[in-house]
Amino acid sequence: MVRVPPPVVVGVTAGQPDAVVLAASEFAAMFGAELICASVDPSRYMLEELPDGSMTSSSFDPDSLEQPTTVFDEGLRAQIERVLAGRKVTWSTRALAGDPARALGTLAGTVRAVMIIVGSREPTIRHNLRTFFTGSVAVRLAHGQQRPVVIIPLNPVPFGTELPWEKE
Repeated sequence: MVRVPPPVVVGVTAGQPDAVVLAASEFAAMFGAELICASVDPSRYMLEELPDGSMTSSSFDPDSLEQPTTVFDEGLRAQIERVLAGRKVTWSTRALAGDPARALGTLAGTVRAVMIIVGSREPTIRHNLRTFFTGSVAVRLAHGQQRPVVIIPLNPVPFGTELPWEKE
């Protein structure tokens, strides 16, 4: 019987620094595991979870004529492909919908992931506003998961320095 190691799930977003996917690929390679790159669209909601952990989703907008979909953003897929080119890791993508922490956690449970990897906060006004309303995905995952959550630092600041979201 061949034992297949559990996958590593990484949360990915458009425009995210390559460091998150690169670090996640290193973890996946160390475990000999598949890397599942999951993107969550919070403007959609899940209709059905599929056996591979992806979701059929629909828009929250009642006036939207868009059909339910499971499509992963092609631009983001191309970015991931570019970043992982030449790396010895098997990877795939999943399009998710709804609350990012809940969707990533559900996927990780469905595929029995060994860990979930996300990037740290970025010190931008847009990100700070989104975090104010939705909370930190990393913090919510860390407190709501039974598996490890690895946070990749994107813009680390030295200890003793005021954190970006603490500045007035």
